[in-house]
Amino acid sequence: MTEKEIETQTEENNAQDLEQEQAQIIMTWFQHINEVMKAQFPEYEVEGQIGNNPTYGPMFAFTLKKDEKFTSCGFFLNEIMRNFQTNPNAGLWLSSFFVDLLRSPENHPLPNPPQTEDQAKELLDKHIVPYCASAVREEFPDQKIYVDLELHEEHGPVLEAGFVAVQDGNNTCALPLQYLMTLFLLNRDPAEPLIQAMYRLYEENNLGQA
Repeated sequence: MTEKEIETQTEENNAQDLEQEQAQIIMTWFQHINEVMKAQFPEYEVEGQIGNNPTYGPMFAFTLKKDEKFTSCGFFLNEIMRNFQTNPNAGLWLSSFFVDLLRSPENHPLPNPPQTEDQAKELLDKHIVPYCASAVREEFPDQKIYVDLELHEEHGPVLEAGFVAVQDGNNTCALPLQYLMTLFLLNRDPAEPLIQAMYRLYEENNLGQA
C-alpha cells in the first residue's frame, strides 16, 4: 500500500467511526426520549421513529395511541438535546406539544409532505405564511406589525416580521420558509418560533412601556 492509500484508508476508517459514534448518540437519545414519553403518558401506547432532515439534521417523531385514536408530533434532535441539558422541566416541555392535540377529538397523523414544488408553494402561500402572519398580529394587538417575504443570501426565502414602531437597530426577525414548513410537517405550530422572536424584540425595544 502506498502512503497515499494508507492515508485514504485511515480517513475512511475515521469517517466510519465518527458515523457509528453519531448513530449511537442518536439511538441513545431516542431510547431515552421514548422512555420519557412513556412516563409522561402511561395510559397511551407510545411509538417512535427516527428521521433525518438534510438541513436540520436528525429528527424524532412519536405517536400516542389509545383505542382507535392516535396523535403524532415530531422534534429536532438538537432542540431535544438543548432542552434536556438545560431545562429542569424538559419532560413537561416535551409533553406540552401533545396536550393540545390530545384535547381535540380528531386523529393527528403527521401531515403528508408536499410531493412537488407547486404543492410546497401552495402550502406555504395559502396556509403557513397567512397563518403565521395572523398569529403574530393576534399576539400583539396593541402594535402595528408588518410581515413580509424576503430572500436571504444564506437561508433562501424567509418570512420576516417586525414592529412598525421600531425604526432603528434590531427591528426585525426572520425565519426560513423551509424551517416553518418542517415544523408544520412535524405537527408543530410554525408561528411559535416567530412569536418568541417577536417577544424578544418587544422587550428589547421596551414596547410594553410605550
